[in-house]
Amino acid sequence: MSDYVITDQTGRIDKVLTTLEPGITRSQLKNLINDGHVTVNGQAVKPKYKVHAGDKISLVKPEPQSLELTPENIPLDIVYEDDDVIVVNKPQGMVVHPAPGHPDHTLVNALLYHSPLSTINGTFRPGIVHRIDKDTSGLLMVAKNDLAHQSLAEQLRNKTNKREYLALVYGQIKEDEGTIDAPLGRNPQDRKKQAVVKGGRHAVTHFKVIKRYDNFTLVKCILETGRTHQIRVHMKYIGHPLVGDPLYGPRKVIGKNGQFLHAALLGFKHPRTGKEMVFEAPLPENFQKMLDKLDKQQYKG
Repeated sequence: MSDYVITDQTGRIDKVLTTLEPGITRSQLKNLINDGHVTVNGQAVKPKYKVHAGDKISLVKPEPQSLELTPENIPLDIVYEDDDVIVVNKPQGMVVHPAPGHPDHTLVNALLYHSPLSTINGTFRPGIVHRIDKDTSGLLMVAKNDLAHQSLAEQLRNKTNKREYLALVYGQIKEDEGTIDAPLGRNPQDRKKQAVVKGGRHAVTHFKVIKRYDNFTLVKCILETGRTHQIRVHMKYIGHPLVGDPLYGPRKVIGKNGQFLHAALLGFKHPRTGKEMVFEAPLPENFQKMLDKLDKQQYKG
């Protein structure tokens, strides 16, 4: 239990507690308050409660729930597989590996049912060399043993692999191509988001316009680095957020499945043979339907 006596803090209790408990996000604190784990002067309150000088706040942190990694018989779209690597086309909506809030039904659960995986990345991320967001679809390389994992991870560090994404963004991008070189870190105003911040981690995204629509642009994005939400944040930074993005797009979201972002091409050297390997995955159905709709509208116009 943590106890605090308010002196000069002001505002909503969920916001005040983020300064007192920096290791807990505001959304987690809201859940704790709503679940009765936070009291003020012995009484349960709502997240919007405004603290007053002299208030005694008590926070009871529940015991963390242990995660168990269970193989699950979930169908996989495997593009390539041998004794060392798996290239899988992840569907939109699937989480890559278990985490609080997503303990099961992840890509890792499905992969474990299918094959042994490398152990380098720990208990809950076996085989995972890199990942893509839950609502991003497309290609991932997975290591089946530690030798393969070390090789693929080194290629990522040395930027010798290929990762190309297709993204639909708002507005018409005037330049045919360009590079966004802007450091990324946690958004100081919203811990769930990333942002371009001074002193953030080096991040570089190259883009090339594929097609312009009346109010949208289809772009190819090539990652030089692989930071969390990199394409989503970088495109917003230049004034062209991704269509359908619930975090970085406009308040009124187009579509129901998240951002229109697809990992369309993946290339790497085979960890055992050294052979150059390149794989491509077609756009998912909802993405293609969106483009078809825009094509028809543009043709009519």
